[in-house]
Amino acid sequence: MIGSTRSIRVFAWSSPADLRKGYDGLFGLVKQELKQDPLSGDLFLFVNRSRDRCKVLMWDGTGLCIYMKRLEQGRFADLCRRSIDDKIELTQSELSLFLEGCSLLGKKALSPEEFSFKPLANF
Repeated sequence: MIGSTRSIRVFAWSSPADLRKGYDGLFGLVKQELKQDPLSGDLFLFVNRSRDRCKVLMWDGTGLCIYMKRLEQGRFADLCRRSIDDKIELTQSELSLFLEGCSLLGKKALSPEEFSFKPLANF
């Protein structure tokens, strides 16, 4: 993959989600519970209680899209709660590892903190 994986943020809901929800239900969960804008172009990850299915909600500029995956064996990584508001932020690389079944995800930080420029001196 060429390009920045930091340009699009990925928010994961750490509690089990009811994956019977469709576009409107997940849209409402993002808006009300995650306090994010579902039309921002960011990705939103939801996993069911048994962690064998997940959905990713995204806005592609023309409409909402849902990507769904069901594992035939095993479970997705347990995204442990890192924050009080049930929201976990991942990079696109971490999302790819999650969807591939990486077991380290959620147990330790896999990506470095985002770099931000700081002024060297005040003039």
